[in-house]
Amino acid sequence: MEIYQATMKDLEGVANLFTMYRTFYQQTPDLDGAKAFIKSRLDNGDSVIFVAKINDEYVGFTQLYPTFSSIAMKRAWILNDLFVDSKVRNQGVGGKLLQKAKEFAHQTGAKSITLETTPDNEGAQRLYKKSGYKKDDQYYHYYLELREG
Repeated sequence: MEIYQATMKDLEGVANLFTMYRTFYQQTPDLDGAKAFIKSRLDNGDSVIFVAKINDEYVGFTQLYPTFSSIAMKRAWILNDLFVDSKVRNQGVGGKLLQKAKEFAHQTGAKSITLETTPDNEGAQRLYKKSGYKKDDQYYHYYLELREG
């Protein structure tokens, strides 16, 4: 298994995985939209994407977005996306992607990595716990959805 930071040469492979990821979360498949979105992230350096490949086949990815902790006065990362193709789940791909993200966060002097998942995604929750992530019981998280128009 090979895990590395994605570049533009990985656009097609990452976009395919990103489409599967969005479909997992009940979004309408949109490969062209996925390509445009990932291309923009790579072009603008808005995020860091790590990919997992087995025998030259793209099998997983994680995407981190930068943020900062004002309290700690340090960088932090939001692990926004983690996806492993169902064909290779339970083979350690997700754990290796999380490990790569952790190594990257250390290299960039980050204070933390945060993530969220749906309450029914028990497989992901087990993986996060196994990888050292702790469920936040100190803070409530809120969001404001902005609608067009």
